[in-house]
Amino acid sequence: MTTPLRDRTRARVVIIGAGIVGCSLADELTARGWREVTVLDQGPLPAPGGSTSHAPGLVFQTGPSKTMTEFAAYTVRKLGSLDVDGLPCFHPVGGLEIATTEARWADLHRKAGLAASWGVRGELLDAQQCKKLWPLLDEGKVLGGLHTPDDGLARALPACRAQMARAEGRGARFLGRHTVTGIERAAGVVTGVVTDHGVFPADHVVSAAGFWGPVIGSLAGVDVPLLPLAHQYATTAPLPELAGLNDPREEASRPILRHQDRDLYFREHVDRIGIGSYAHRPLPVDPFTVPAYDDAPVMPSSLPFTAEDFAPSWRDSVGLLPALGGSRVADGFNGVFSFTPDGMPVLGESRTLRGFWLAEAVWVTHSAGVAKAVAEWMSDGRPATDVHECDLTRFEDAQRSPAYIAERGAQSFVEVYDVIHPLQPLEQPRPLRTSPFYPRQQELGAAFLEAGGWERPHWYEANAPLAEGLDLPERDAWSARYWSPIAAAEAAVTRERVALYDMTPLRRLEVTGPGALDFLQRMTTNQLAKKPGAVTYTLLLDETGGIRSDLTVARLAPDHFQLGANSPADLDWLLRHAPENVHVRDITPGTCCIGVWGPLARALVQPLTRDDFSHDAFGYFRAKRTHIGHVPVTALRLSYVGELGWELYTTADLGLRLWDTLWAAGQEHGVVAAGRSAFNSLRLEKGYRAWGHDMTTEHDPYEAGLGFAVRPAKGDFLGRAALAGRSEETATRKLTCLTLDDPAANVLGKEPVLRDGVPVGYVTSAAYGYTLGRCIAYAWLPATAAVPGTAVHLDYFGQRFAATVAQEPLFDPKMTRIRR
Repeated sequence: MTTPLRDRTRARVVIIGAGIVGCSLADELTARGWREVTVLDQGPLPAPGGSTSHAPGLVFQTGPSKTMTEFAAYTVRKLGSLDVDGLPCFHPVGGLEIATTEARWADLHRKAGLAASWGVRGELLDAQQCKKLWPLLDEGKVLGGLHTPDDGLARALPACRAQMARAEGRGARFLGRHTVTGIERAAGVVTGVVTDHGVFPADHVVSAAGFWGPVIGSLAGVDVPLLPLAHQYATTAPLPELAGLNDPREEASRPILRHQDRDLYFREHVDRIGIGSYAHRPLPVDPFTVPAYDDAPVMPSSLPFTAEDFAPSWRDSVGLLPALGGSRVADGFNGVFSFTPDGMPVLGESRTLRGFWLAEAVWVTHSAGVAKAVAEWMSDGRPATDVHECDLTRFEDAQRSPAYIAERGAQSFVEVYDVIHPLQPLEQPRPLRTSPFYPRQQELGAAFLEAGGWERPHWYEANAPLAEGLDLPERDAWSARYWSPIAAAEAAVTRERVALYDMTPLRRLEVTGPGALDFLQRMTTNQLAKKPGAVTYTLLLDETGGIRSDLTVARLAPDHFQLGANSPADLDWLLRHAPENVHVRDITPGTCCIGVWGPLARALVQPLTRDDFSHDAFGYFRAKRTHIGHVPVTALRLSYVGELGWELYTTADLGLRLWDTLWAAGQEHGVVAAGRSAFNSLRLEKGYRAWGHDMTTEHDPYEAGLGFAVRPAKGDFLGRAALAGRSEETATRKLTCLTLDDPAANVLGKEPVLRDGVPVGYVTSAAYGYTLGRCIAYAWLPATAAVPGTAVHLDYFGQRFAATVAQEPLFDPKMTRIRR
């Protein structure tokens, strides 16, 4: 995975695409010692005709993704340090998002919190302050705005020129008018790039081809899950109100203006205004039919303007900026750029074709940050920024069909400026993946949300009578979305009786073969050399000690292990490292799982099996193959909710029978089906971490409170050397448990944590703890603030909620309820 430093001067890299990403990557690689770097593009340089050549250059840093914010922040810093012909490549005019509806105004308060969490300067303004920044605004239509003074305009083509010059100064070469026609490979490794001007031998090939990514991917036999779509951009005639205002060389002086309630943005072009619109119908483009540069009327990425699509946006623009009423659209085009099913980039090295990398679906906003991450990945084996949200392995097989990519890519375009709730599920295509229990869940009135294509019950309307009379604090409109008081009732039944949880979406991997134990010992942190029947919680680390994932590993036989994992990336990681005598496969689609948890779990399960399920015979963190009624199961004595119980696994064909068997037997014990909403509350009461939310590759086990899962004495394992000298005592930051002081207060995650009024961290996971009667939040804080009893505040939609650092776990710290 890692290219040693001594090889960088000899390793041959070919980057396909000389847009902003390709040029940035060549600069980043050569700055790290790579010398044999060639950048190819089918168009003329420095404006080869891709998305970069028409990009309006908006850079807004703030969003719900910490990763994307860090990419944008680096882009601002880097481009701000570059200049061409005496002009900087980034113009910090700032950004102004305005609200014309109450829902948007509330969302801007949330975004102000996100900005504080990620370290971006931002300030909420009233309508008068907004008009002062943008005098053309109709003040009467504006409720307020969010001003981010460090955002601004990237001059994309000059930025390409500046980075090309730096990379060329270190030995890189840029070749325009070179059309890629093939990718050469041998034994699963890339060996070269074929063009209409000959073959370029390569040890690494990076596809930074933008909306042509699927075309390049097809030449390599690697699917690239993105959809090119056209986006409308128009420029007005000269406006008298702007005459003499702006320096023609700088073009703009006022902030970029976003009117997201109408899917619009505005920027100045000297005495004109540019208007971008996402309000029109999706306009997909087939990348395989895009004309070559010389065959395109303007350039390949610039399609004819469809005035009828823009007409509603023009009316909305005039409504917000009345001065436009005396003007007109002077120029316009439909510009092509890339969307993925989840709106995020596609980054990383293909496992099926080693040495072939993707840096696709990247906008100018994040270009330099993405390039830095990919260069670090190629140079050091990992990026410094966690990129699991962007990793090319993140999509499930069910999410890679052309139909899915087309449907979800188009929806990503529609949702660019939508207010998206963190729990908001996809609308289509659903249902895509269902567990065998789905018919029974429908009968019980399950409220389904979606993740990874799976239909996941969050609560069941059949349990509504149990929620009657519960004394719960009233929720605000935001935290009440995708929530029901029924979740509190389901949590209570889990604590008091017994509940069934559908755990089928939990990823299951099987590792077998004569080298299975040695392989897993090398890959994970905990001691797995235990007798068959043992279950162990352990971690996957990268070379620097960052947490790639957490696993539960059940040793079912000497050479047979079942792993509870998190994402497709875990399978990819293990397959990359597995020796020939080890077989790793994903068994999730053909299996299912029910969690049976609660004080009466043993009373429910024991009569259904001839095996002894007593604590002495079947202890905590043990596994057993048995039968539940007529159904063969693999039973794991685990509990993510802090109660007695088992995870029961069987094949998908027998899943419905397993559910019905448990359901019938549970009636005398008051069993209910419970959903993910109750599950999340219960797991936070126990302090159980969720990878990807609470910890990522940016954190080590000791910082995350998972040092108990690290056993350096067992021998070498991936990341062990990097952890030498580290401990919980040396950690300078910690994942910290907070409880909100006001029992009526709620937060959902990603809120800034303030100490003495200054942001010092951010919330990772949060949920109302129904057993405790208050909201629980986990947050990353400096170690000096992670001391039990420390008072902090959480900023939630502009409100300051007092919270206190708590000793964890909050519930059953002696584990008496699980071990009984």
